[in-house]
Amino acid sequence: MKMRLKTKTMRWCLGSTLFLLAGLACAQDSVDRVTVPFSDPSRPKTVHVNLLNGGIVVRGYAGKDVLVEARPHNGERRRVPERAQGMHRIDAAGTGLSVEEADNIVEIKTAAWNSGADIVVQVPYATSLKLKTVNDGDIVAEHINGDVEVDDLNGKVTLTNISGSALVHALNGKIVVTFDRITQGKVMSFSSLNGDIDVTFPPDLRANVKVKTDNGEAYSDFDIKLDPNARKPEVERGNANDGRFRVKFERGTWGTINGGGPDMQFTTLNGNIFIRSRK
Repeated sequence: MKMRLKTKTMRWCLGSTLFLLAGLACAQDSVDRVTVPFSDPSRPKTVHVNLLNGGIVVRGYAGKDVLVEARPHNGERRRVPERAQGMHRIDAAGTGLSVEEADNIVEIKTAAWNSGADIVVQVPYATSLKLKTVNDGDIVAEHINGDVEVDDLNGKVTLTNISGSALVHALNGKIVVTFDRITQGKVMSFSSLNGDIDVTFPPDLRANVKVKTDNGEAYSDFDIKLDPNARKPEVERGNANDGRFRVKFERGTWGTINGGGPDMQFTTLNGNIFIRSRK
């Protein structure tokens, strides 16, 4: 089963009419809304959101459908042309929201490349997420029971009440994650170039951790048992015609929490790292 829905600012109201099982609300305020059912609610569910400009908010709820709302993004306006001085600006209506469902995967994106859109999504609690935005937007997710992958190039990432696993990258923003529970045996990664990393885990966390910050400090209230043997050097030897020999030790700290477990990496260039135990 495959369903593709595109919404534009409505010139007419559909009322209560159902179209392909999707509820399209009247967008009198330039807000595009759509309700999307999964092909099989009993199977694992995934939602992808991919934006060029704008922010993303995803909240878990006790329903079975995906509720999507898109609003025009109030980002930085372009310079008014000289020939338009003294004239009223006519803003483009709608967001160019596009939603597609196939095999229990919902893909959400927009076609508004210049102005962008802010997306708010409600999903069933047991849903995995893949969220990405490039410019001028933060990513927020809360009350999610699933695997979460996040990539935000120019914004902050905040994940709250997560039960599952996470792979999080924020190039130029802070990362704050709070887990209620974690999926045992899952590898996790938290990385930023220019931001702090602050992650709170359940106190029974078992993990092998690698912590690296070049221009910051790392802190934890877990008892991390350091593993000095993990810092094995990288050795480079030349061939028979090249007598070169180079040894490089990677900067970072390796250790175990509660006896060890799956690998978890915490990496930032310009920021501090906080690995917390939930009280």
